[in-house]
Formats: sequence, C-alpha cells, structure tokens
Amino acid sequence: MGDSFPRLVVSWLFLLLGPVFIIPAQSPNNDFDIYNGALLSPILRTRVPGTPGSLAVLQHFVDFFRTTLPDWKIEFQNSTSKTPATGNKNIPFVNLIASRDPPWADAGDTSRLTLAAHYDSKLQPTGFIGATDSAAPCAIIMHAVRSIDAALTAKWDAMKSNPSDDSFLDPQGIQVMFLDGEEAFVHWTDTDSLYGSRSLAQAMEDTFYPATSTYRSPISAISLFVLLDLLGEKDPTMPSFFTTTHWAYKNMAKLELRLRELGLFRSAPKWKQGDRLWFVDLKKNKFFPSGLGDDHVPFMNRGVEVLHLIAYPFPRVWHKITDDAQHLDLDTVEDWSTLLTAFLAEWLDLEDVFLKHKGSVLGNKRKKTEL
Repeated sequence: MGDSFPRLVVSWLFLLLGPVFIIPAQSPNNDFDIYNGALLSPILRTRVPGTPGSLAVLQHFVDFFRTTLPDWKIEFQNSTSKTPATGNKNIPFVNLIASRDPPWADAGDTSRLTLAAHYDSKLQPTGFIGATDSAAPCAIIMHAVRSIDAALTAKWDAMKSNPSDDSFLDPQGIQVMFLDGEEAFVHWTDTDSLYGSRSLAQAMEDTFYPATSTYRSPISAISLFVLLDLLGEKDPTMPSFFTTTHWAYKNMAKLELRLRELGLFRSAPKWKQGDRLWFVDLKKNKFFPSGLGDDHVPFMNRGVEVLHLIAYPFPRVWHKITDDAQHLDLDTVEDWSTLLTAFLAEWLDLEDVFLKHKGSVLGNKRKKTEL
C-alpha cells in the first residue's frame, strides 16, 4: 500500500450515504486557489490549440500524472486540421489520455470509466480564459482521480492476495481524457468544433484488440463517458439528458443530496431539506434529444453511454471575457471535486478499502441497477 495511503486518508470524512453504504470525501485543500493552486491556477490562461499556452497546460497535465500518479499510463493522440480562422494552415490538436487498469488484466479485457473535459480555450474574444469552459472541470477531474488513487492501489493489492475475488472476472479501470479543440474557431458547425474528440473517437474505433479479447476496441471498452463542462458558477442547474444513463445521473443526485444533508457542501453550508439542488431531474421520466453539441457527441454516435455533466442554462459568463478566474465560485468548484470523488469511489467499489483502513465493517453494497 505504501506510505501515501495513510497520509491521504487523514483528511477523509466517511459519509453514511445509506444504511449499508459508506464512501469518502476529501478536502480539496488549496488545489483550487486561482493564484497558486497546484491544480487549477496553471490552467487559468489562454489555451488556444497550437499556441504556447496550450502546450504549457498540456505539460501541466503530464507533470501531474508523472509525479503524482506514476502508476497511470499517459498517451497522446495527435491530429491536424485546417480551420475557418486559419486558412490553409494546419492547426495541431493534442488529446491526452491517462489510464489505470488492474495490473493483472489485459487492456482488451478491461472496461474503463472515462472522465473527460476539454482543455482548449476560444480564439475570440482575445484573452478569453474559459474558467468554467473548461479549466475548472479539468482541475476537478485531476483532484478526484488523485483522491481515489491510493485506495485503488490498496484494493488491487488486496485482490492479488485473494485470487478468488469475483472482481477478477470483470476488471474495471479508469481513464481521463483531456481533449483539445472543442471550441469553434469562428462559428459552431459540424466541422468547426470538436476537433480533438472527433479525431480521438475515430482513432479509438479504428484500433482493434486481439480477437480473443472481451472488447473489440478501446471505444467499446468505455463503460461510461462522463463529460464535465461549464462548471464553476454558483448554483448550477444540472439536467439529465439520456434515458440510458439516468441511473448514473440519479446516483450522482443522491450523492449530492446526502452531502448537503451532512453539511459538507461548502457552497451551501446552511442548506436545509427543500432547498434548491443542482441535480433537478431525479424524478424525470421523459427524455428528448438535448441538441447540445459537446465532446460526447463523437463517442455517443459510436454507441458509448454518456453522462453529460454540463450546467444548463449555461453560466452567465459563457463565451464572455468575464469567464475568468475571478468569476469562479471556488466553494462550488470544491463541492464538484467532492461529489465527483464520491461518485468514483462508489463506481470503483472502493468503500471496503476505506472502511478496512478505519477498522469498520460494511454491509451489502448497493448495486448500480438499484438506482
């Protein structure tokens, strides 16, 4: 397990989310300070594809995984494209994919929960930062995967010592996609948008695992594509867009409610029953196409299940020069990191690890189908 796990859990609170289910939430500390926060502040700059700002942020991601999460595999998927704003000049787009699979499992036999956000910023208006769009979502993902990494190591170490564990039959990994070129260079069209995600989805579909593998290709191994976008404004409204992943939406909604009930949402310290929630569609039963263009579309068009975590209506600063660090609500950003960490801990079945460390006993776990 190593020394990092005991240090990690010192600041974890154990939250009773039901009669038999407990998950952890970790204080984000100063990760999200807009001036010197380790995760967020390096992203709060212009990040237009192919520019020094874009490369600097990409290097920030690489440094994070190499130094903080050395067990993760880092890959890049590159493409070039002409844009309406750059004429015949080919603009480079670089997607970063970081993944961690059970050490005994072959890549083609492992399903992966996928967290995604775009890291590019708009060309116009000049100087546009895109703090909600999507610097903060990138930092939220970084915090969440770092928070569960030591527990994931502990779980897999325990499984290796107990080969009879049924989890060996269905290995689950996790991957992060930081996507380039989501923004349109001039006006949003099918060809002037989603440059990175369109290229990556195609590349993943065209890559094949060995014939004996459980999954045909990397894209078919994605168990759920969780896309974060336009997050960081106070009191967002989070709709549920897809009937096939409404169970995952409801899971997230229930986690939000329990965190609020325990007074652990920094953005709503005096919340009481009946007050406003972010996830407003817990009881929704009719679904219509959202029409929202975003990085999930190239994956959804290839049959990938999507949980789209996007504030809608969009933040008031959307595509304005005021979408900057000073207009982020940092309590809300921290709450998102706590909520996403809780979601990951449940999905990856990490409850036992934290409870074992605390010397507690866990009852029967809820199954995803019960949501």
